[in-house]
Amino acid sequence: MSVLQAPMAKPALATTRSGRLFFLELSGGRIHSMNPDGSDRKIIVEHCPHPDGIAVDAEAGHIYWTNMGVSPIVNDGSIERADLDGSNRRMIVPPGGTFTPKQLHLEKASGKLYWSDREGMRVMRANLDGSQLETLVDSSNGEGRPGKDETKCCVGITVDPKFGKIYWTQKGPTKGGTGSVRRANINIPKGESPANRSDIEVLFDQLPEPIDLEFDRTNRVLYWTDRGDPPRGNTVNRVPIDKKAKPKIVVTHLMEGIGIALDIPSDRMFVTDFAGSLYVAKLDGRDERMLLAAEGNLTGIAYAEI
Repeated sequence: MSVLQAPMAKPALATTRSGRLFFLELSGGRIHSMNPDGSDRKIIVEHCPHPDGIAVDAEAGHIYWTNMGVSPIVNDGSIERADLDGSNRRMIVPPGGTFTPKQLHLEKASGKLYWSDREGMRVMRANLDGSQLETLVDSSNGEGRPGKDETKCCVGITVDPKFGKIYWTQKGPTKGGTGSVRRANINIPKGESPANRSDIEVLFDQLPEPIDLEFDRTNRVLYWTDRGDPPRGNTVNRVPIDKKAKPKIVVTHLMEGIGIALDIPSDRMFVTDFAGSLYVAKLDGRDERMLLAAEGNLTGIAYAEI
């Protein structure tokens, strides 16, 4: 006698996920969101006092961004958070908690936000709610804030959690050719201070004007934008970090390059510049094309699977 079996349950459908870009318009004080092909663009946050860096926590449904404040000589920098649609906006680091915060990096596993503080001449971090505010690097050498020596101004930031490292840029004066990319341990060596660290390495120096950083953790490649004069400036550069190698220029002819975001699985990068352009290209720079043009002064950009 045959035994009737219940029909097999259909497998659950996988949740459809799609990429989303979030980028900052400095001149308008606004945050934009759109699909990676440039469609469905919308303004989700307004009235930001000179926004510069942005990070996305897709799992929690949050965006974080830095506000440089009204003037680089006034200590009124801040960090805010909102939902992905711009609602539920709240202050994380209040004005004055940081001087001129620039690029922002979210390290979800440790529950930390990292950022560079330009005129504050610092690399800083805090918990996602803004508590436990710390200075990890103080490049001022007693100069005070705001600092006048632009070679000490920290701008870009990224983190390598596998080896416990932070990377940051010190851009130098405009078109000065004295910028650098630096690295140190996340944790300050025992008995040392943010202003007196023995573990800081200068990886690359005499750069035109390095700005934002991104790190490809899968292939262990570091990327950065550079605002300085051509041929080395107004570019995107990349370099493997686990072997001695010279940086390679993969994108050129930017108009004051600023933000960069990577989508490693899809082999693409997104880049903004101060002339208001937003570009997409493969990670090696091929197939570059413009998604937006003349959209104000664009700064930070982030890509997330939503």
